[in-house]
Amino acid sequence: MTPTGGRRRLLVRDLEQLATPAGVSAPLRGNALAEVEVIEDAYVLCNGGSIEAVGRMSDLQSLDGEVEEIDGRGLCAIPGLVDCHTHACFAGDRVEEFALRAAGASYQELHAAGSGIMSTVRATRSAGPDALAAVVRKHRSWMLRAGTTTFESKSGYGLDRDTELASLQAIRNEGGIPTWLGAHAVPPEYDDAGAYLDFLLVEVLPDAAKLAEAADVFVERGAFDTAQARRYLSACGEAGLVLRLHADQFTEQGAVALAIELEARSVDHLEAIGADGVAALGASDVAAVLLPASALFLARPMPPARALVEAGAIVALATDFNPGSAFCESLPLVCSLAATQLELSPAEALAACTVNAAYVLGRSGRLGRLARGYNADIVLLEASDWRYLAYHLGGNLVAGVVLQGEPAELG
Repeated sequence: MTPTGGRRRLLVRDLEQLATPAGVSAPLRGNALAEVEVIEDAYVLCNGGSIEAVGRMSDLQSLDGEVEEIDGRGLCAIPGLVDCHTHACFAGDRVEEFALRAAGASYQELHAAGSGIMSTVRATRSAGPDALAAVVRKHRSWMLRAGTTTFESKSGYGLDRDTELASLQAIRNEGGIPTWLGAHAVPPEYDDAGAYLDFLLVEVLPDAAKLAEAADVFVERGAFDTAQARRYLSACGEAGLVLRLHADQFTEQGAVALAIELEARSVDHLEAIGADGVAALGASDVAAVLLPASALFLARPMPPARALVEAGAIVALATDFNPGSAFCESLPLVCSLAATQLELSPAEALAACTVNAAYVLGRSGRLGRLARGYNADIVLLEASDWRYLAYHLGGNLVAGVVLQGEPAELG
């Protein structure tokens, strides 16, 4: 038996820099969000799927047994990025809708005309389980090439029993963390939201709760109001699911207060949140998941990230990758938007899509840092300074990814 008990060891050596959110606590708030530990001329030693050690090359001791090595010269290492809000399970596209929006149509106008979410629902319902698995696999590969080593994905483009369950199964099978977004919109076969919720909670929830980790609801005009969201989320919570909400994207509807009341894990979007909502989140343990790519895509105001951080809120970043309002799988691009549009520093952006995103997904202590005992998920940036993550706008700067201690094929 080798000194490592037969487990594979991997050494990433001679790195220009290693950057990781400082400390051991999670989530990070206020000033702690901006604290990053940077090690020059660094290494990461992986043992199986975990990190065994990090440090300076000058402190690296002789290693016994067989060790695979990656030459890190000219590269920077950061933790694997965590995308805690995506809609990666969908069929078809909405490129025609994109063109119409570019010509002046609003998101709400397209939704009311039967475009928007419902066009994707039609395509997704007709796809079948094998096609859904294939598309999640494809989207997962796109995210990995951009440095995302852990991703959440929602259902919500089936809005019927079979497609919703097939979507959750596809997400789980392809390595994602499934969230049941049954309450995404009211499908055309139902006259009102109440009748649709009757169906969801009786016919779908018992099986969805076996596949999903969380439940989500879209609280917005034309979707679900707070009373309907409370009914849906309360039932999902009783079934053992973590609670999340799409909140304050276009209008304030009371979703933030509801999230705090129900002790939800997160509220996501918040482009329309007001000062009272910011203060309430700052005093709560509900995370604010900000989606600047969606705001950019829809030409909406950016969420008030700086105000949220200064209020003491738990701030995370995600892509909102979906076919209609954020066709973007790149967390590095989101970090650039955070730095240029949300008034966050590169350090705050890094923590928001690593440690705090891991908190949203219930994986604190395992994901989000390059430190002993954490998962051996590493992103190697082709840059002399780790801050290129946010600085290189839209750049192809991911030189390599280590996923659970193994070099990943990026395609």
